[in-house]
Amino acid sequence: MQQVEADSSVPEETATTAGVRWFPRIVTLAFLIIVVDQLTKFWATSTLSGGRSREILGDLLSLRLLYNPGAAFSIGTGHTWVFAIIAAVAVVAITRAAWRVRSRAWALALGLMLGGATTHLLDRLFREPGFARGHVVDFIDYAGFFVGNVADICLVVGGVLIVLLYLRGIDLDGRRGEH
Repeated sequence: MQQVEADSSVPEETATTAGVRWFPRIVTLAFLIIVVDQLTKFWATSTLSGGRSREILGDLLSLRLLYNPGAAFSIGTGHTWVFAIIAAVAVVAITRAAWRVRSRAWALALGLMLGGATTHLLDRLFREPGFARGHVVDFIDYAGFFVGNVADICLVVGGVLIVLLYLRGIDLDGRRGEH
């Protein structure tokens, strides 16, 4: 039996997971995020309606229901349909990139991003006041600075992971590239 020496230019993670298709795992993670996000939004709309709020960590963290027609910090509230298009483009771009992933870290990052972007797109498409004009349900209040949801948390964590991977020079295939 012939022994083959491992290629030392390939990081260990890629060498041990070579040939593994990460796409189904990315889609599964995204699906779980969508389910959790939508269930928590359902809970928030049924429990926190009528202006009710709940303190979690004093003034630092509380739960209060808002319907956000804009982007982060309610920017662009008059252009909700634009955010629906942006979310759709993001979902397509992330899905295309996910086909090329051969790295556990990139799979996690893109799964978080895909789940967050998809659930925001669903809100824009199917929530009131109408198709492609829907408002995103926000309910996690961070000390009055901003109010978000589970999808926002996933988008931020996924975005930070992508920046870290980029700064470390790790490509979608897990190899170190030049940036």
